[in-house]
Amino acid sequence: MTEARGSAGPHGETHTRHAPGTPCWVSLMVHGPAATQEFYGALFGWEFQPGPQQLGPYVRALLDGREVAGIGQLPPDRHLPIAWTPYLASNDADLTADTVRLCGGTVGVGPLDAGEAGRMAICSDPSGAVFGIWQGAEHRGTAITGVPGTPAWNELLTFESVNVAKFYETVFAYDEEPVVSADFDYVTLHVDGRPVAGIHGVGTALPRDRGPHWMTYFEVADTDGTVARVVDLGGHVLEPAHDSAHGRVATVADPEGARFSLIQNPR
Repeated sequence: MTEARGSAGPHGETHTRHAPGTPCWVSLMVHGPAATQEFYGALFGWEFQPGPQQLGPYVRALLDGREVAGIGQLPPDRHLPIAWTPYLASNDADLTADTVRLCGGTVGVGPLDAGEAGRMAICSDPSGAVFGIWQGAEHRGTAITGVPGTPAWNELLTFESVNVAKFYETVFAYDEEPVVSADFDYVTLHVDGRPVAGIHGVGTALPRDRGPHWMTYFEVADTDGTVARVVDLGGHVLEPAHDSAHGRVATVADPEGARFSLIQNPR
């Protein structure tokens, strides 16, 4: 993580419409949604309300009444990795999905309407990392950022950044800012001059059981305290809390194995 959104202030930043290419939502599909809601409700203070059911049972997580993320139930016969998936904003989900295919990616689900909320697709890039496309209608996406319990950053962990960055740049018209370093492979993706996501090439350090994948960072008030809470709630620590240039960071997994990172922004 080399670029992170600055703090939105003590009351957060409320979003109305997300520019194309901006991560606008994160969603988690699990086998046991009730237990997963209990875990994240206790960890982040989320409450839940029903969402679109096009792909099965689904709820939206709320923080102070504003939508921050989604949790759905995987069909029993689908043995997919349990993972947080970022959705990237689009003005035309069908056109974006066509571009994904033309650029060597795969469209696994959709595009399809999610009720009146919007239109979506689930895709994978040429390296196999899964992401979503979201064309908002009634539901624009994450309604608040910049406060504990909200998504703070999304980062693609992959073998190398150069080729996969070209894919995302072509599909979403990102401007990219590579890190010029012989031993650190990182590209920051920009929309309208703002850093919105990162691509980190980690080579053989990529977990063999996961392959290339997107990682969501959630903002917390106290990384160490939240890591302890994760363990108390039945989760696991993958990378202990440590200081970085952008705050204190840790990587953890929930009881079903979904990986995510925690970041405490320096004030």
